[in-house]
Amino acid sequence: MLQHKSSRSARAAVILLGTAIVATLVSSPAFAQSDDPETATESLSIFAAIVLGLVEGFTEYLPVSSTGHLLVTNKVLGIGQTEEAEAALETYAIAIQFGAIFAVLVLYKERIAQMIEGLLGRSEEGRKVMLAVVAAFVPTAIIGLLLKNPVRENLFGTAPIAAAWIVGGIAILVVSRTGFMRRDGEGRSGIELHSISLQQAVMIGVAQCLALWPGTSRSLVTILAALVVGLSLRAAVEFSFLLGLVTLSAATVLSTYEGGADLVDQFGYLNPIIGLVVAFFAALVSIKWMVSWLEQRSFDIFGFYRIAIGVAAFVALSVGWLD
Repeated sequence: MLQHKSSRSARAAVILLGTAIVATLVSSPAFAQSDDPETATESLSIFAAIVLGLVEGFTEYLPVSSTGHLLVTNKVLGIGQTEEAEAALETYAIAIQFGAIFAVLVLYKERIAQMIEGLLGRSEEGRKVMLAVVAAFVPTAIIGLLLKNPVRENLFGTAPIAAAWIVGGIAILVVSRTGFMRRDGEGRSGIELHSISLQQAVMIGVAQCLALWPGTSRSLVTILAALVVGLSLRAAVEFSFLLGLVTLSAATVLSTYEGGADLVDQFGYLNPIIGLVVAFFAALVSIKWMVSWLEQRSFDIFGFYRIAIGVAAFVALSVGWLD
């Protein structure tokens, strides 16, 4: 009976999120008829939409920074050359996060259903996890809104992204050697998700604000912060996914509402939808792979990858391949 109720709650969560997406798009000025249809341009090919969807889906929940990868991919593909197209691409990059969001809803439907049951007063464990996720989200929302424009104006460039990649890679390798990233049963015990305190959750949420710097990776800082405050590796990864679900949902709804008109005027409807669907399937693969990898191997691969791609980006800058 409990499993049946949880399944119904999970389906309800998906329906509610889908309704929120539709409501956001419909209320956006993008759905208002254009005063001058001649001004609409199609500057995003289906190929580019698929590539960006793959990049978003594969990197969103890995500790490698999806934002950094998307910004550099835009430069490599040579899209976003005009100010209008660049603004639309920023919205596009956030809008296709809906695909990654749905991937977490599908893969963690039992936990999400439990959280909904907790909200309804039917699950004490679900209530604790729900409160922890909300407590972690609040500082991110406040600080994110305050720093949104300064970050966009000063840090959305290849050099800052490359620097963040390298620093994050070094951080992974250093922390990996402290014992924090040991799996359960390898000499490190940690707090499981149902035992997380609100204070620990807030600390993780504050750390998540570091990911406002493109290239840092929201997944990286939340996992590291969760380990530092005492969570087990398994709990840290799951909490990162759940916190990302809430954080990405809020950012995506806000960005789609504010920039939906520019997005549709520049790229139409089809290609953004293609990117979203591709991101969904790519995120499914990425999340399953990451969980499976960490059950048997270490975080080091992400550290080495970040350092390598950061150095490559600086090389590309020095020879003029990127700007």
